[in-house]
Formats: sequence, structure tokens, C-alpha cells
Amino acid sequence: MRVLRRLGDTARGLIGGLAGWRALLAAFGAGAVSATAFAPLGFFPALLLGTALLLLLLDGADAGPRPVRRAAALGWAYAFGQFLVGLHWIGFAFLIDPDAYLWLMPFAVVALPAGLALFGALGCALAVYFWQDGPARIFVFAVMLAAAEWLRGHLLTGFPWNLPAYGWGAVPALLQSASLVGAYGLSFLTLLLGASLAELYAGRWKLPAALTLLFVVLCGHGVYRIAFTPMADVPGVVVRLVQPNIPQTEKYVRALMPRNWSRLMDLSLRPAGPAGEPTHIVWPEAATGFPLAQSAGALDQITLFTMRGQTLMTGSDRIARDRDGTRYFNSLYLFNPGGGLPAVYDKFHLVPFGEYVPLAGLLGRLGVTQMVSGASGFSAGDRPHVLAVAGAPDVAPLICYEVIFPHAVTDPRDARPGWFVNITDDSWFGPWAGPRQHLLIARVRAIEEGLPIARAANTGISAMIDPVGRIRASLNLNATGVVDARLPAALPPPPYARFGDLVFLGLLVTGVLAAFALGRRTR
Repeated sequence: MRVLRRLGDTARGLIGGLAGWRALLAAFGAGAVSATAFAPLGFFPALLLGTALLLLLLDGADAGPRPVRRAAALGWAYAFGQFLVGLHWIGFAFLIDPDAYLWLMPFAVVALPAGLALFGALGCALAVYFWQDGPARIFVFAVMLAAAEWLRGHLLTGFPWNLPAYGWGAVPALLQSASLVGAYGLSFLTLLLGASLAELYAGRWKLPAALTLLFVVLCGHGVYRIAFTPMADVPGVVVRLVQPNIPQTEKYVRALMPRNWSRLMDLSLRPAGPAGEPTHIVWPEAATGFPLAQSAGALDQITLFTMRGQTLMTGSDRIARDRDGTRYFNSLYLFNPGGGLPAVYDKFHLVPFGEYVPLAGLLGRLGVTQMVSGASGFSAGDRPHVLAVAGAPDVAPLICYEVIFPHAVTDPRDARPGWFVNITDDSWFGPWAGPRQHLLIARVRAIEEGLPIARAANTGISAMIDPVGRIRASLNLNATGVVDARLPAALPPPPYARFGDLVFLGLLVTGVLAAFALGRRTR
């Protein structure tokens, strides 16, 4: 034991003793390696060990001059490495129209991670400002970093992609903890566990052991929840998810639109599979490639189609002309059987620079425009909505990016829906990491809310996700076809669905109290 303690002291001294560019390089490397915990690799130990290394580097910063400034730099370097690797897929969006956007790719691939890393800098700076000796600093660190992650998900429209909680994607049983504490709460606990491993370098094992035991208990809860939660299907409802696999470069080409439309219709009319005759058909985001309401011929075909007794939900651009001028919306149309006027849902959480440009006047003069069609950018809908669906429970639509926001997928003014429909076009996200990360995030939303998600993606991954985050049926990336699946029934709302981020706030308060108690004990 004495030998192990000496080895730990030596390692801690080497890491904590790093300064200047060496410390920043070590933080960047730890962050870059930690990104392998996220989909598609799912190597969760990398996130825990990277977090421990960051805490040891902050120990060194706290012991030197200008500790808060050094901590901010280390936090930024760590987060920059993590986002640079974890979000590398963003560069694929600039290859869709390289003549117009390729010149922006190096700036975006670097600038977005650099901007998001400011939240890591803030969290580490605050952590060192309130630093405590001994185990208390573990709680200070986890509280401040988790609070910074919450801010990342809310400020400037928010971008809560690859939260620490998603590092458990390879352990479905642990993801079930999101039903209790949400993605932000699980992120706090993950940061706490990872940071506690730094205590092993000092020969202190009680806190890491206690937190490891907590995660064993959480894992046991998840195993039990997956194995013994009663599951049922909604009687008589079979959902067909259409995956047309139309490359983004071909979706808006006028000469190819008839072919694309025929593909959507042909896939929708395929013979029934083992799940039974489809009653509800879902097309992806912006599936038509043209504003559906402007095409009388397309509407007539949909009327004939729905006369067969089926419901159709599809994404399409929508143009509204009123006294405020011409506005464009990214919308979902719901056609119940028998035709008639469809219900319409407008996407309310738009993608910055993808669907609208912040500070458009200034940036427009620099040649920066949004990457999705619509000369003046898209307008936002007002909020989440619940739509009535013939022959099925009420549904809450989520268009693409909207599914990434914990506890922001429903509105308390509406009754609780029976399921989500998530339509998306992940062809913007590249052929590898981005779509798989997006799918994992959708699975965690299902766990948090206790609701199934029917996910239709243009190029994949389309899937029926049950209320505990399991994939019932799916179609992989870059495949053309359909997914037919029975609709799982909703579960009673789990704690996070009922209380939202109040659960996360309670965890932060508990962490502060633990830091105070351990700090007094150390003194």
C-alpha cells in the first residue's frame, strides 16, 4: 500500500506540476481522448479518466500563481479538445454545397468547439475560485462543471450535445438513471465519479469507492427497470417510418423532385411486414423538397392516399404570406384519414447558422448566410405542441434538433402526449458519428419522459424507440427502405418528467452541502 501511495504521489506531482503550454497540451489531450466515450465508440472509461486528469491539473493550477486564470485556460483547453473531436462531423455540412460554403468549414469546425469550450473555462475558473482541500474539492468541481453544462444547454439558444451523461451510451442500464435525474443530473454524477478517481493518486479510496457503489446501485436500478417494467403496445397502431435516403445534394434539385416524390410514395405503399398493415406513416424532415402546401397535385395525391384509412405525417417547408411579409417555416404536416386541412406544427427551436443567422445584418455583409433554403432564414414556431392523431394517442412532434433539449420537448400547458415523432435529416451530419450521437440523444429523451419515439430520418438512422430507450426496430445509415413497428404504450411519467430540472438543482445543492461538510472536516 505504501508503494502504491508513493507511485500515486509521483504521478500526481508530475501531472499537477505541469505548467504553461505543457499543462494546456495535457488538458487538450485529456479532453480529446475523453470524446471517445461518446457515440459511436462509447468507450466510457475515457470520460472518467479524462475528468480525473483535469482535476489533477486544476490541483496544480490552484497551487500556483493566478490560479483562477490558469484554471480557466485549462478548462478551455480540455473542453476544446473534447468538442473538437466529438463534433468533428459538423464539417460534413459544408460539403453539401462546397462552392458556397467550403471556405467556412475550417472556421466552423474550430470556432464552434472554441466557443462551447468557454463554458468549460467558466466551470473550471469557478471551481478553483471556491477550491477546497481534500475530497471537498471533488464536489466543488462537479457542481461548477455541471452548472456550466446546464448553461451550455440554455444560453444563446443552447447546444446540449454530448453532455457527460451521454458517455454512458454503451451501458443502457446506467442510462435509465435519466428517468430519475435527467441528463443534467446524470452528467453531475458522472463528473463526480470521474473527478473522485483523482483521489486514488493520493491513496484515498473511500470517496471513489462510495461513488462506484452508487453507480452500481444505479446500474442495478437500470437492469431492473429494463427487465421488469411492464411493456405493452397501443392496440391497432402500426407505424411505418419511411427512409428515402435522398442525398442532400439531390433533395432540392427541381429535375429530381418527381423521382424523389415517387420514392416516398412507393416506400409508403410497400406491402405490410410482420408488424401488420401500417396505420400511421411518417416521412422525414423536409421530405418533399418543396413547400407541400404550394403543390395542389401533391395535396391531391395525399388526399387519395389517406382515403385508404392511413394517417400521414411529413416534414415540409412552409411559406406564410401576411402583412408581416413572407416567412418560411420548417414544419410538420399531419394528414388524418380522409384528407381535409392538415394540422401543422412549426419548428420552434431553430439551428443557429443552419436555419437562421444571429446578427444577420452584420454577418450577412461578411458573406455568412444560413445553410438551409429560405432567403431570409426560417421563422420560429411559438413552442412545443401536442397534436390529435386519428386512431392513436396524441403526439408531440419534434423536428431534428429539438429532441436534444432535456425537459423542453413538451409544454406544461398541454396534456401529456402518448408518443413523440422525431423527424430529421441527418444527411447534414455526415456518415458516421453525428447521426449515431443524435440517435443516442433521442433514446435518452425517451427514458427521461417515459414515452416512445418514432424517429424518421432521411438517410438514417430511423428507429422505433420504446419508453426505456430500447430500439424496437431500425434501419441503418444510408439505406433505403421502411421500418414497420407497433407503437409502444407510454409509461407513467417518471420523476424527471414530473419535476424536470428541480431534480438537477437538488443534486447541485446536495453537492454544495457535501463540499461544505467535507471542507470543515478537513480543516
